[in-house]
Amino acid sequence: MRVIVAPDSLKGTVSARDAARAIAAGWRELRTQDTVTLKPMADGGEGTLDAVETSHPGAVRHAAVVRGPQMREVHAEWLMLDDGTAVVEMAQSSGLPLVDELDPMGSHTFGVGELIAAALDAGADRLIVGLGGSASTDGGAGALAALGARFLDSAGRPVPLGGGGLAELDRIVLDDLRPAPPRGVVCLSDVTAPLRGAHGAAAVFGPQKGATAVQVRELDRSLARLAALLGDSGNEAGDGAAGGTSFGLRAAWGAQLRPGADQLAALTGLTDELSEGDVLITGEGRFDRTSLQGKVVGHLLELAQSYGATVCIVAGQAEDPRSNPDSRGLVTLTELAGGSANAIAEPERWLRAAGAELAAREPWEPRRTEWL
Repeated sequence: MRVIVAPDSLKGTVSARDAARAIAAGWRELRTQDTVTLKPMADGGEGTLDAVETSHPGAVRHAAVVRGPQMREVHAEWLMLDDGTAVVEMAQSSGLPLVDELDPMGSHTFGVGELIAAALDAGADRLIVGLGGSASTDGGAGALAALGARFLDSAGRPVPLGGGGLAELDRIVLDDLRPAPPRGVVCLSDVTAPLRGAHGAAAVFGPQKGATAVQVRELDRSLARLAALLGDSGNEAGDGAAGGTSFGLRAAWGAQLRPGADQLAALTGLTDELSEGDVLITGEGRFDRTSLQGKVVGHLLELAQSYGATVCIVAGQAEDPRSNPDSRGLVTLTELAGGSANAIAEPERWLRAAGAELAAREPWEPRRTEWL
C-alpha cells in the first residue's frame, strides 16, 4: 500500500518534520512492505520552510541576521527553490517567540522585510511569504520600510516602527520601494479576517500579542489611517493576517493572498501524491471542532476524501471523540501515554507508538473511500 504521512507540527512540542518521521517509523515497524512517503505540513506559519524543503531536494537554505520585532538581532533563514522562487517564513524574523516581553504597540515587521530583501538580492524572481505567529500589528509597515518605503509624520520625519507609531502617520512615500519580483508575491495564511473593525487584525489577534482594550482601539485606528493613505479599504478576506502584514504587501506591492494549507499541499506535491495514495495520516497538537474549519487537518481530510484515500489522524489530545466523523480513525498521544504530561515529555516516542497503533488496525485494503 501507499501511505502518506503529512502532519502539522504539535506546536511547542515537536516539528511537523520530526512528527512525520516518528509516525512513519512506527508504521514501518509493522508494515515493512508498504511505501511510506513523508510530507510534513504547515499553514504558512512555523514549519513552512521545513515542509517545502522536505519536498524539494534541490532547495538551498540561506541564513541572514535581521532585526527582530524589538530590534534585537535574530538569526533567520529563507529557502531558495531551484526555479528561482524564494520562501520566507515570517515567524523566523518577526514571530511572537522572539520578543523578550510583549509589546503590542512597538513590535514590528522590519525583519521580515530584511529577509525578503536578502532573497531579492540573491536573485529570487518570485516570493512565497508564509504569514503566521507574528508579534506585531503594524499592517506590514515595518516590512515595507525595510524594502524602501517611507512612513512620515506631519513634519516629514519617519514615524517609529510598530503599530503604535502609525498613530503619527501623515504621509507614505513609495518612490524608493523596491519593485516586487517579476513573477510576483504570494502570501500564505489561513486567516480570513479583514484589516480592521470588530473582526480585524487588532480586535481578533491584538490581545494574543498583549494589547489591552484601549490599545486594540488605538491599533485599529492606526491601521485605518494606513489603509486610507495607501488608498485601499483593507476589506479583503485575509488582509488582517499577521497583524495586517498581508494587507501591506498586497496594497503596496501587489501580493496575492492564498490559503496556506491549500497552497502548501500543492507546493509540497502532496496533492499529486494523494491521487495515487491509499492512506493519509495527518495530525496536530489538539484536534477539536475548529480543526475542520480551514486548518491543515481539515483541509487534508477533505482533499484525501476527494481522492478516495483512507484518512487517519494523530493528535496530541482531542477535545471530544465526538468532534470528528469517526473516532476509530483518531489516535491521541495523551491516551497512548497515559496522560498529557507523559505525552509532552516524550512526544516522538508516542508518535511512533501512534504510527504502530494505526498500522495494526487490520485489515488494510488499498483505496478505501472512508475514515478508518
